[in-house]
Amino acid sequence: MPSRASSRLALATVTGLALVLSGCAGGAASAPDATAATHDVAHARGTTTVTDAPQRVVTLEPLELDTAVAVGITPVGTAVANMVSGVPSYLGVEGVAPVGTVSEPDLEAIAALQPDLILGTESRHSALYDQLSAIAPTVFIATQADPWRDNAALIGEALGREDEVKKAVDAVDTRCDEIEAAHQLAGKTAEMIRPRDETTLSLYGRVSFAGSLLECVGYTIPDHEWKDGLQADISPENIASATADAVFVTTTDVTDRSTIPAAIVQNAAAFPVVTLVDNSTWVAGVGPKGAQSVLDDIETFLASAK
Repeated sequence: MPSRASSRLALATVTGLALVLSGCAGGAASAPDATAATHDVAHARGTTTVTDAPQRVVTLEPLELDTAVAVGITPVGTAVANMVSGVPSYLGVEGVAPVGTVSEPDLEAIAALQPDLILGTESRHSALYDQLSAIAPTVFIATQADPWRDNAALIGEALGREDEVKKAVDAVDTRCDEIEAAHQLAGKTAEMIRPRDETTLSLYGRVSFAGSLLECVGYTIPDHEWKDGLQADISPENIASATADAVFVTTTDVTDRSTIPAAIVQNAAAFPVVTLVDNSTWVAGVGPKGAQSVLDDIETFLASAK
């Protein structure tokens, strides 16, 4: 385990590197180029002055990455779910450098990219805010658990792309309306189940990203004992509480039916139709592009169910 002295040295090195890259001193790195047009953004940590057209964006949250790509901005760097999977393939972008994980961003890697805007999350990255702000102007959404549409709007403001983000979100809602009109899902129920381990299954509620999209197309998510409306954990023994007209189970490989939890397989009569869906979009792909991918899956299911 590193000593306190070595930890302080590492922190000083990162902070020093950030100040050198910014060309500023005394913590003034968060001031944008004085010759560039700027605007102020009120966010979870106060108000930050950012350039109107950032060119080198670093994102620390999947929603921030997705939203940026949705409006034509390819970040120079992003924190990823894990270093093995890297940048989600559904986004269709190349050249985005991983800068650590969502839970543990790499400050040195971020500073080395010389960003002109950093987007993070107060609930995950609060302790890093001052260090990030020493590298570049930094804007934080409050929490990844907040309604994704509201968070996307703030990200659009920070990127100087408010109108484009609104159009991308509106396109999602318009498509929801079209699906609902075509399939008449009023009164139909849906469950999204995420296997955690052999003892825990998570059900996702209407406040969650995918849950909000299921309800957007007209499904109703049954009531459970939600944690902040996001999810409810059940044991395999209680799987009967997760029955619904449409059941979606998340996995890393939608072609591998063996990833369906044994509790569901053993209760096939209660779960006659189970649809495997990709973790990278239904759980982690939060944003306008991820939403369109989730809606693709819902439409595919509905077409096969006719």
